[in-house]
Amino acid sequence: MVKEFGGRARFVSENYGDSRLAKRFGVTRYPAIFVDDVLMATPKDFGFYGRGEGAGDGRYTPFPGAASEERFRADLSKMITLILAGQKDAARAQVAPARESEVAALPAVTLTSLGGKRLARADLLGHVVVVELWATWCVPCRSTLAWLGELKQAHGDRLQVVAVAVQSDEADVRKLADRLELPFVWAMGTPELVRALGDVTAVPTLLIFDRNGHTAATFFGAPPTLHAAAEAKLAALLE
Repeated sequence: MVKEFGGRARFVSENYGDSRLAKRFGVTRYPAIFVDDVLMATPKDFGFYGRGEGAGDGRYTPFPGAASEERFRADLSKMITLILAGQKDAARAQVAPARESEVAALPAVTLTSLGGKRLARADLLGHVVVVELWATWCVPCRSTLAWLGELKQAHGDRLQVVAVAVQSDEADVRKLADRLELPFVWAMGTPELVRALGDVTAVPTLLIFDRNGHTAATFFGAPPTLHAAAEAKLAALLE
């Protein structure tokens, strides 16, 4: 397909675990499709879960299939065209609304912090809430957590930050949390909690909820625009 763009685009195939771009975005499952540094599609978009079993109703399922392949081809062509035109923000905007993993509201689940405190949805309502899904092995997650610490200190009790660790050993999570000393609610991502927060295909995943518990924004991975975009959203919610 890239041949249609007359040498202005090229296709690169990378093995699982060898992609610097995937590591930068904390992508944990494959296949994942990037156009430049825009994450266009994740396993769920193709109906793949876990270790690759076919299931679900992603944007490109059933895959393979004539209709779904044509839809994927059209979306990929649109993404390449936008990025070649220098409209990367528009390309990201095309992708973001289609994320099936975005939840509509703060889920009604109770989590238990590393300190043993139980926290329910009702305890968070009335505050702007940031939920950060992260992993101890994820390098971009460290800088994102530090940045969230600065935001929490700046906004105080008006902002609640919940850091949910996934695919991580609890001992390592506790060690890192103790070292960072950030004013968060730290919790382990139990299967129930992670399912309630959406399908996690990349870390960090950042979810922002307004004071009524409605989803205000969702950010996948750690693109260069993450901090500015999230801060702009938070500033509007915290007014």
